[in-house]
Amino acid sequence: MLGMQPKTVFTSNAMACPKPNESGDDMTDFVTIDGNEAAVSVAYRANEVVAIYPITPASPMAEQDDSWAAAGKTNLWGNVPVIQQMQSEAGAAGAVHGALQTGALTTTFTASQGLLLMIPNMYKIAGELTATVFHVAARSLATQGLSIFCDHSDVMAARSTVFAMLFAGSVQEVMDFALITQAATLKTRVPFLHVFDGFRTSHKIRKIVPVSTDDMQALIDDRLVRMHRLRGLNPERPVMRGTAQNPDVYFQTRETVNPYYLAAPEIVQNVMDDFAARTGRSYRLFEYSGAPDPDRVVVIMGSGGETVVETAAALNRTGERVGAIRVRLYRPFSVTHLLAALPPTVRAIAVPDRTKEPGSLGEPLYLDVVAALHEAIAAGVSPLADMPRIVGGRYGLGSKEFTPAMVAAIYDELKTSRPKNHFTVGIEDDVAGSSIDFDPDFDIERDDTVRAVFWGLGSDGTVSANRNAVKIIGEETPYDVQGYFVYDSKKSGAVTVSHLRFGPHPLHSPYLIQHAGFVAVHQFDFLDRYPVLERIDTGSVFLLNSPYGPDEIWDRLPATVQREIIEKGLRFFVIDGYRVARESGMGNRINTVMQTCFFALSGVLPKEEAIAKIKESIVKAYGKRGPAIVRQNHEAVDRALDHLFEVAIPESFVPGYTPPPTVPEDAPVFVRHVTGELIAGRGDTLPVSAFPADGTYPVGTSRWEKRNIAAEAPVWEPDLCIQCG
Repeated sequence: MLGMQPKTVFTSNAMACPKPNESGDDMTDFVTIDGNEAAVSVAYRANEVVAIYPITPASPMAEQDDSWAAAGKTNLWGNVPVIQQMQSEAGAAGAVHGALQTGALTTTFTASQGLLLMIPNMYKIAGELTATVFHVAARSLATQGLSIFCDHSDVMAARSTVFAMLFAGSVQEVMDFALITQAATLKTRVPFLHVFDGFRTSHKIRKIVPVSTDDMQALIDDRLVRMHRLRGLNPERPVMRGTAQNPDVYFQTRETVNPYYLAAPEIVQNVMDDFAARTGRSYRLFEYSGAPDPDRVVVIMGSGGETVVETAAALNRTGERVGAIRVRLYRPFSVTHLLAALPPTVRAIAVPDRTKEPGSLGEPLYLDVVAALHEAIAAGVSPLADMPRIVGGRYGLGSKEFTPAMVAAIYDELKTSRPKNHFTVGIEDDVAGSSIDFDPDFDIERDDTVRAVFWGLGSDGTVSANRNAVKIIGEETPYDVQGYFVYDSKKSGAVTVSHLRFGPHPLHSPYLIQHAGFVAVHQFDFLDRYPVLERIDTGSVFLLNSPYGPDEIWDRLPATVQREIIEKGLRFFVIDGYRVARESGMGNRINTVMQTCFFALSGVLPKEEAIAKIKESIVKAYGKRGPAIVRQNHEAVDRALDHLFEVAIPESFVPGYTPPPTVPEDAPVFVRHVTGELIAGRGDTLPVSAFPADGTYPVGTSRWEKRNIAAEAPVWEPDLCIQCG
């Protein structure tokens, strides 16, 4: 593939501390938070009423709002917002509509089917030109199956409500756009959806520059707030709203809103310009990045835009001429601003959508771009002399990975004489033949970016420990940080994989780590079931939570794990984390133990400083639970390094045992070929043809999933049993 970069290879010091940020930024101005907190930190301060109903992955926004209100935190006007949980998302939208009609500044948070339940009220809110912002952690809709993960199906289903839509692609943009949408909705009277990708952005932790209260007060015009209040229904100024209209006038009255929507894009850009003047962070409605004279451009929305921009820059360094246009304001769609962003040298355009609309001529963004360029060329206002080749495609549905390798494949496809239209990337479509191939070894990450992967079990504290580690590194070092956590939909008791990056340069990599310099496995039985060392690089560090010590662990490893350790020249460390936790009085919570080992092995902070920071974070996190809990955690920190051992690696390979197959050979065909692959963590490799078209699956398949993840097996003691069951 043209433009391929050499694969990153870590040496044995891959986890060494990178050089500090040389930008000269004052790191004390940064905070380390996730996308949900970034959104709600602005939404809480900018509103008086918040109607909530929790739905994954937007629930943390409602929870944080409720927590701040309970603590008496005030908004911009010195009042504590009213937080009201309703009986459903439909009820929450009704409450928002009602509160808005009183003139109160009101918001809500939602996703997926929850957003769909709000649509009837959204039509009314928009039809009445009522200023509000709904913050949406965009998520798949339940179609052939339920998915709690990211794509744009939900917000695309809400297009016809004529809410404006502003898409954020990073945690920094989430906080910034929360303010920009709040200011813009008051100026335009058009309600907004502030959209960011569920989990991919909502749960990602990043170091960002916070929006200050002064910034908010400067952009939110109190005069416009008073006008919003005056439009509220009031017996002192009686009006009728919500009339019934006959065929003689409905059409005309529906057209009355046109001036508002025509004016909205320029108003939003003006707000962005005002925001840039205060903060130095500049945004455009359609933002071009790449070569000054590109022949190929990808147009995209959401977090995938970060991957496209990063990949385009890497390809251009090899002599390519490619670019990316990130769509910020999707509705109202501004042809003028799209044309202004489009370089005149473009000959081919790809428009990947993160949604699927079966039966349509194409997905929404693709159709809009085609229509915009066709109308512009027909009117003689296009910067392009001729209509470029434009192809649409789909990526990342249900939070499927979207990597630089896939972006490079799209750019390569645009170079062909007949690029595939309505393509898919990231899957193997052997039914309709829509997929384009990509090179999975293509890698563009910088050598000075530290990458660590942690395998844990839901509820064992791994994710909490890694969130805490990201915050410590983000707040105590000059490095940029990024933490992303892959959850199974089973949640508690299921596998979690944490992906941590940090380094001296800004991180814009919303995809999973492909090549890690550190891998920790917090559950010993995972060695038999998952490809835990698949992502680890040569000369890297492997940490295992093991009940077996350094002298006996080698013979307990599966042959595949032994071979990878030897062939990749890994440094191998073990600790009996559960033993340390039990002896410290913490039961089976190994998070503090494993976090201490990570800092000791990574070198990101001096060991003594890291331990001090971990203990400070323990006081902050558990201080309210009493001194005993704090003391137990501190003891676990002190004990951890005494029980951490490096394992001597044999020079020659003597095969260990071979784990049993994921499912027995006598299992049904579907279980062997589909369910078993899902259980083994190889679902990404299954082609389209493996699955039933209507989502109908055989029953009784869960009995084949024997996870055996318990660290201890209970034994029935009949003499002690009181038959309580």
